[in-house]
Amino acid sequence: MTRPLVAVVGRRAEQVAILRFSATLAAEALCEAVWAAGGEPVVLHGPAGDPAMDLPDRLDRFDGVLMPGGADVDPIRYGAQADPRTQDTVPFQDDYDLAVSRAVIDLGLPMLAICRGMQILNVAAGGTLCQHISETTTPHHNAIHDVRVLRESRLHLIVGSDHIDVSSYHHQAIDRLGADLVVTAVAGDGVVEAVEHCRADIIAVQWHPEDRHGGCATDTALFADLIDRAGKRKDSL
Repeated sequence: MTRPLVAVVGRRAEQVAILRFSATLAAEALCEAVWAAGGEPVVLHGPAGDPAMDLPDRLDRFDGVLMPGGADVDPIRYGAQADPRTQDTVPFQDDYDLAVSRAVIDLGLPMLAICRGMQILNVAAGGTLCQHISETTTPHHNAIHDVRVLRESRLHLIVGSDHIDVSSYHHQAIDRLGADLVVTAVAGDGVVEAVEHCRADIIAVQWHPEDRHGGCATDTALFADLIDRAGKRKDSL
């Protein structure tokens, strides 16, 4: 059986130790998670100069999309002034990821968005971000913490529990929710931890399921769900 083809949205790096030039990369943990779930991960390249070039046609060849984490989203993208704690923004990556998110919505492609990926989705849908969340009784910056999953959500069906623990590594979060997005999980301090799109086939989480995809059943389930949705699209064409 041919594996569903999953576009892992590439990350541009100016320098990589084992290469002579810049590179378009994907985290190995993400690719391994897609592979282990039965998918074929393919790094999606953003052409220099025009990262949105031919994106709808290119993406339509895939069965699913994985939008990974990464750098802070530039607040200019959602009409805000920069907080000093917003750092290391990458204009090219913002252009590219926003274009991918909008194309995925228009095409109806199955997508799993992770961390920055969820924030980009929210901005693409007209929402805003909190540029820095302070640590509370729920540690977000580099820790495992509890998340409450809302019942009757698609996420609840996937993970099969009201509460799950997640691997968290972020300091920005959703503020005003974008159009057609519904919150499906929250942390104990109220930070939005997951959203779903009302019309498109998109599930997004603030945590990093790739960190523990091989040993945490609920994280494994997220990738299995993406491949299941991608497989159904593949079989329907």
